[in-house]
Amino acid sequence: MDLDEQFSLQHLLFFDRQCRCCHKVKNLLDDFYLTRKDRGFLPSAYSYECKECTIERIKSNRKKNESPFDWQYPDW
Repeated sequence: MDLDEQFSLQHLLFFDRQCRCCHKVKNLLDDFYLTRKDRGFLPSAYSYECKECTIERIKSNRKKNESPFDWQYPDW
C-alpha cells in the first residue's frame, strides 16, 4: 500500500480557521482575506480575522465628519 493513495494534500492542510474576533470556525478559502497576493495560497498567507469582522472593523474605525460647519462650495 502506497502512502500517496492513503493521504492527499487536502488532508494535510487546514481548510478551517477560527476567527480571532467572533471566534467562529469558518472556511479558510472563502471567509478569510489573503494578507499578500504574492505569498501564494498557503494557509499561512490568510488573515486570522474573517471577512465579516474585517468589514465591521473598517466601518467602525472610519473617521466621522464631526465638523461644526456644513461646508458647501459657494454659489457665485
